[in-house]
Amino acid sequence: MPILSAQGLRRSYGVSQILAGVDVSIASGERVGLVGTNGSGKSTLSRLLAGLEQPDEGKLALRRGARVGYLAQAPALDPDKSAIDEVLAGLGPWTEAMARYDAASAALEQASEVSEALLDAQQRAADAVEQAGGWDLRHRAERIMGHLRCPEPDTPIAHMSGGEKRRVALAQLLVSEPDLAILDEPTNHLDVDTIEWLEGYLISEFRGALLLITHDRYVLDRVASRTIELDAGVLHSFEGGYGAYLEAKALRQEQAEREEANRQNFLRRELQWLRQSPKARTTKQKARVERAEEALAVQAPKREKQAELTATAARSGKTVLELREVGLSFGERTLIADLDLFVARGERIGIVGPNGSGKTSLLRLIRGDLEPSAGSITLGKNTRIAYLDQTRSGLRDELSIYDNFDDGPTHIELGGQRVELRAYLRRFLFSYEQQRQPVASLSGGERTRVALAKLLRDASNLLMLDEPTNDLDVVSLSALEEMLLDYGGTLLLVSHDRWLLDRIATSVLAPDSEGRWVKLQGGYSDYRDWLDEQEKARAGAAKARPASSKAAPKARSKGGLTYAERIELSKLEERIETLEAAIAALETRLANPELYQKDPPGAARAGRDLEQARSELEQAMERWEALELKKEADA
Repeated sequence: MPILSAQGLRRSYGVSQILAGVDVSIASGERVGLVGTNGSGKSTLSRLLAGLEQPDEGKLALRRGARVGYLAQAPALDPDKSAIDEVLAGLGPWTEAMARYDAASAALEQASEVSEALLDAQQRAADAVEQAGGWDLRHRAERIMGHLRCPEPDTPIAHMSGGEKRRVALAQLLVSEPDLAILDEPTNHLDVDTIEWLEGYLISEFRGALLLITHDRYVLDRVASRTIELDAGVLHSFEGGYGAYLEAKALRQEQAEREEANRQNFLRRELQWLRQSPKARTTKQKARVERAEEALAVQAPKREKQAELTATAARSGKTVLELREVGLSFGERTLIADLDLFVARGERIGIVGPNGSGKTSLLRLIRGDLEPSAGSITLGKNTRIAYLDQTRSGLRDELSIYDNFDDGPTHIELGGQRVELRAYLRRFLFSYEQQRQPVASLSGGERTRVALAKLLRDASNLLMLDEPTNDLDVVSLSALEEMLLDYGGTLLLVSHDRWLLDRIATSVLAPDSEGRWVKLQGGYSDYRDWLDEQEKARAGAAKARPASSKAAPKARSKGGLTYAERIELSKLEERIETLEAAIAALETRLANPELYQKDPPGAARAGRDLEQARSELEQAMERWEALELKKEADA
């Protein structure tokens, strides 16, 4: 049964038609991926389906009582709230019931004598809390926030960056468990470990239907059971994830090209007949002319536009870059410790790691924006760096796309040919009219294409890209991949795009929690396999220790568990001890008969606290057992 269906949705902005009669249906529990080029209308369609905008034409039907959750690319959160309060705001009935329960409890504490009305109000609120999800929802919310690496629960929203706000908004949506979740680029600003956790959560724990708009091709391939493509205002549906979508789309394009070739052949034959036949027409001849006119009126299939990215590689020596015992610290925090790295000509190194682990700082050290705390960095004699930072800081928002290039030549050298600047920008899918637009009006993907155009106009032999895939659509990502594969220089690539890293990287460089970095041959999947092997080896060594070594420190890594799960497991062990101590104290207090005589409200509160603590302990023990089983199964 569909949870949501839409028919004939049309939407225009000025003279631009974004949606041209879109039909879509999403079944309960279905996982749907939505793809399309930047500007094709994916976000517009998602807002219409979420009920945040109204279509110019068409109908939208939502199953009675169904709840829709929507993650916007720029979520609007209350700046006066804390992170945990904003996340719990997604639990409307539960939050209201908890507020009533807290108010009734506070009134009972302040009352001079027990009031039946207050006790009744407290009990009704407690029942409402149970019906809305129980007493453990706050801890579940904090667990999800931890996995998403949100700021500390008490952090005010007003003090957060854009990426932190998105993580809080994503946590709010996941905690609220809507019947349909519409996620617009949920992996933006997430590191690889967090993306892998989110991927697993959506596959195994999230129970609602899902509409997923993302450029992360691994997430699409592993989460989506159906992929829909928005092209020229019309939706096309394909069964399966991203890989199946690519195959089906290729077949559809081949079929369209065959049909167009047949139409052109038919038109050539009919035109030749028309030129040779006499002017007098029989009824049969007139019918043949009409068929030719109908074929002539058919529009040829549009070819998908793709950016033509080209990077010119300057000559370089055998050694491009060398780091010797490089260290970087800020106060007591060490990001890089004793790093030795030799980068040879032609290497393509993918740099991965959690947010804040020093990936961007490493690029800035190499570029000379930061001074190392220790060691030396040596560039090759002929090394010429081209650097793309995360913020695309080289762009001037107040200027047009074209005027952003006024600091360079009006003609660009590409493959031995001189290309005029306006023609060069057309290679990046900017029409002559768009080139007059101010950069401030561009989408994130368009800004990235402008930044890449500036970066690639000059020859280089060391290309350093910091999250170049942010906001790019899958077509532009394909063009970026091809350009990087063809680039004749050396590449340092910071990215959370596992698909890109597997295709591009010849080796992977990654840090641990203490600033030590390791370089491994292969792509991201090879690096992930190595991590799993290391964790299994450590877990096996821990199990093999004699009993006398139990007091030794526990291994930092646990086989089979993600980074976030390892943190969660260590915190669960502490929480279980705390809950057991609290339960013992409450049981001792409730065993005293004087409590019921002298403080009946206090006895009632202690009883409820004991019940809640036992429930939380049971939940914590279940989760602890699940994580321990996962750790042992992979050992």
